[in-house]
Amino acid sequence: MKRKTINLVIVLGLISLMSILFVQYYWIKKTVVAQQKDVAIQEKEDSLNLKQFSEDVHIALRNVLQEISTQMSDSSDLYGAVKQVKSNYFSVDIHEELHPFYLETLLKREFYAHNIHQDFQYGIYDCFTDSIVFGNIIRFSKDSLYAPVSDTAVGITSAQLTWKKDGHYFTVFFPNVVSESIEPMDSLGSPWIFMVIIVSVVFLFFAFAISIIVKQKRLSEIKTDFINNMTHELKTPISTIALSSDMLMRGDFSDDPEKLKRYASIIYKENKRLENQVERVLNVAKMDKETLQLKKESFDMHELLVEVKENFEFNQLEHGGEIEMNLDATNFKLEVDPVHISNVVFNLLDNAIKYCEVQPHVVLRTKNEKNNFELEISDNGIGIKREDLKLIFDKFYRVPTGNLHNVKGFGLGLYYVKIVIEQHGGSIHVKSSVGKGTTFTIRLPIK
Repeated sequence: MKRKTINLVIVLGLISLMSILFVQYYWIKKTVVAQQKDVAIQEKEDSLNLKQFSEDVHIALRNVLQEISTQMSDSSDLYGAVKQVKSNYFSVDIHEELHPFYLETLLKREFYAHNIHQDFQYGIYDCFTDSIVFGNIIRFSKDSLYAPVSDTAVGITSAQLTWKKDGHYFTVFFPNVVSESIEPMDSLGSPWIFMVIIVSVVFLFFAFAISIIVKQKRLSEIKTDFINNMTHELKTPISTIALSSDMLMRGDFSDDPEKLKRYASIIYKENKRLENQVERVLNVAKMDKETLQLKKESFDMHELLVEVKENFEFNQLEHGGEIEMNLDATNFKLEVDPVHISNVVFNLLDNAIKYCEVQPHVVLRTKNEKNNFELEISDNGIGIKREDLKLIFDKFYRVPTGNLHNVKGFGLGLYYVKIVIEQHGGSIHVKSSVGKGTTFTIRLPIK
């Protein structure tokens, strides 16, 4: 997939998400406005109902007070005697003795006459004890009209009740009447929260899909680069074999057996090289953690590093270069597979020399960290870009070079290195700076 195609998919996806977001916002906004209007209307209706209730209670209590005053032959002014303390709590001033049963009877009659079908509880102020004496809660029902909640509850009144207490006022409380307005919409239940959750999930899915597309594009580039490198690596020995074979067929070497031997040697070496390349691809391509068999034994890592240094100085550094060794580890004998561990060190050192555009300078360092043996291989090579560092251990991956094939290989070495180290219970890390060099750090457990 081309880069332009990926960009087009991203743009179209963002446009789609923004369209969904706009539609969701529009409808949620309309829903919230409609709900706010409904709440305002409901609050207004409740306010009007509460106001009407308050007026009805005022009228009923004035009638009760007028009845009491007339009965007691008291001509006191009734103006301002009825006070509303709260929306469900009223106080009525009086200046005479008032029997609870008589008050209860008057309240029932007046409330019923004014269609006040609410439970209520009254109380008379006792001036001797300076306290409010409450009667029982009077509950309204369609069958029995007004009746006490319980015949045994404290405060029950009757006509036979002896009452000789002067009162200054009585109160009436309606427990089921509330003045609280409708609560605002809970933020946790708000549609905006659900919208944010849905949009977040959609965006995460979109980002995941884009990451998969980008990853597939990168794998496609790796595949193309691997095929190009493999073609180049296999084509070179085939061309050399073909050229040498053609010379043998055309020439007469009866007088020059050394020349015949030289051409035959070239064919043999190139054939072995081709065989090794094909075998390497087949073996590493099918290798995984389950099929790798290790034969562990006690192994001297410092002895291996000395041997590797001598080998490379003899075969690889004939044109200059240096391998520096700082072997500071005190415990360097490990239980490992000698063959695979040797291959790991040879691979890393080979890369350090191959990917260097100046005279190679490689530093081998060892140390003990807790219960581990650490080996650092640092070079002064071309380095690795940050975006390629996390991919260099993948099978067949090589840093893309286009049609340039100045470094041989199939991208299998570091994949093999990583598997061997992990099978030994260790780990490998890499740090690199482009143009300055790369450092591989291997950590192996000491048993």
